[in-house]
Amino acid sequence: MTTRAQAPQSLLLLLLTLPTTGSDPVLCFSQYEEDSGRCKGLLGGGVSVEDCCLNAAYAFQESGSGLCRACRLPRWSPWSSWAPCSVTCSEGSQLRHRRCMGRGGHCPEKVAPGTLEWQLQACEDQPCCPEIGGWSEWAPWGPCSVTCSKGIQTRKRLCDRPAPKCGGHCPGEAQESKPCDTQKVCPTHGAWAAWGPWSPCSGTCHGGPHKPTETRSRTCSAPEPSKQPPGKPCPGTANEQRGCTGLPPCPVAGGWGPWSPVSPCSVTCGLGQTLERRTCDHPVPQHGGPACVGDATRTHICNTAIPCPVDGQWEAWGKWSICSRLNLKSISCEEIPGQQSRSRTCVGRKFNGQRCAGNYQDIRHCYNIQNCLLKGQWSQWSTWGLCTPPCGPNPIRVRQRQCTALLPKFSPTVSTVEGQGEKNVTFWGNPRPMCEELQGQKLVVKEQRPCLHAPACTDPEE
Repeated sequence: MTTRAQAPQSLLLLLLTLPTTGSDPVLCFSQYEEDSGRCKGLLGGGVSVEDCCLNAAYAFQESGSGLCRACRLPRWSPWSSWAPCSVTCSEGSQLRHRRCMGRGGHCPEKVAPGTLEWQLQACEDQPCCPEIGGWSEWAPWGPCSVTCSKGIQTRKRLCDRPAPKCGGHCPGEAQESKPCDTQKVCPTHGAWAAWGPWSPCSGTCHGGPHKPTETRSRTCSAPEPSKQPPGKPCPGTANEQRGCTGLPPCPVAGGWGPWSPVSPCSVTCGLGQTLERRTCDHPVPQHGGPACVGDATRTHICNTAIPCPVDGQWEAWGKWSICSRLNLKSISCEEIPGQQSRSRTCVGRKFNGQRCAGNYQDIRHCYNIQNCLLKGQWSQWSTWGLCTPPCGPNPIRVRQRQCTALLPKFSPTVSTVEGQGEKNVTFWGNPRPMCEELQGQKLVVKEQRPCLHAPACTDPEE
C-alpha cells in the first residue's frame, strides 16, 4: 500500500509563459469543469476572448492549444491525483500538481494565471524487491503422448533451490518437450472440411410461385479417411438446404422535411446558440430503406453583446489586529480580556452581480499572550512532511518535535453586556515557551531523510 506524508511543508511554483490573448479568434465553451480543468459545451469558434467572456462562467481555448482557460477571476484548481510511485518496490517518490486558472487577475500571493504548483512526497508500493530462485534437477521423461505415429514427451522441474522471494521467479521454463516416435502407423479417420458459402437465394422477395431457398455443401477431405489401415468415413450429409428468411418488401429511402424556424438565442447575456430542426418524414423510410443522411439539428452561435452579471467573491481574511483594551496601555500576559478585529474585501463584482454574502469584518474577545514567558512541553513527532524541493535535486523530507506553550488557566468566557450571555475568549499572540533541553535544542528538534527516485516535473498539458 502506498504511504503518504500528511503535512504539506513546501510548494514549488513552475512559471509558464502563456500566449498573450489579443484579438485572435478562440473556441468558446459554456462551462469550465473545475475538477478536471476541461472545457464543456462547445458554443462555437471564430469569436474574440472578450465576447466569449461576457459571461464569467464560460471558458475558451486558443488555436493550437489543448489548455482550457476559464473566464472567471483566477483561483487555484483542485490538486491532481498523486502520480504512481516512481519505483514498484522499496522506497520511491511521487508528484501531484495544481494550476492557477482564470483571467483578469492573480491567484493568492500574486501568482499569474497558468502557473503550475507542485508537491512531492515519499511512497512505497511494496517494501522489498523480487529475488530470483533456482531450479531443481529435471524429473525423468514422461511417456510418449500417443500410441501410434509420432508424439511428444515432457519432463518437469521445480523452482525451489532456492525458492524465489518477494514475488520473484526462476528464469527459464519449468517444463520442456521433445518428439517421440512409436514406429506404428495410425489410421486416418475422415473429417469434414468447412461448409462452403450459401448459394444466392433463389428469390429476392416474399410472395413468388416458389419458396426461395439457398444451399451449401462440404467435402470429406480434412482429411480423407485412410485405406490401410482403414479409417472411418465422415458422419452426416455432404449437402444442406434451407429456406430464405427475412426477405423484405421493396425498400423506401427516407427524405428530409424542411428546416424549422430558427429558435431564439438560448441566453440573455454573453454568447449562446440558436437551433433549427428537421425530421426524416418526406418520406419516412420503410421496409429497410436507408434513413436520411445528415444531421437532424444544426446550431449557430449568437451574441447578445450584453455582459453577464459577475458575483463578488471574498478575498481571504486579513490578519487579526493586536489584542488590546481601550484605556489600558497593555494587557499582555494578564487575565484581562481585550478585543481584536479582522476584515476582508469583496472583489470581482461587475454588471449587477450578487454582493458577497456575510460580514466584511469579524470581531472577537481575546487574551494577549504575545511574547509571554510560559511553561512548555515537547510535542510528539509530527508526520513526515512533503519532499522539498519537489522539482529540484536531492529532495528531503522532515519531521519535528516542538516546544509548545501550556496556556494559562484564564477563564474561557467573559460576560460583556448584561442579559446577552457569555462570549468565548481566544488566546492571541506568540508566547515564548520554556522546555527542558532535548537533544541539545530548546525549541525545535528536527529529523530528515532523503526522498528516493524522485520523478521529473513535466507540464501535463505538454
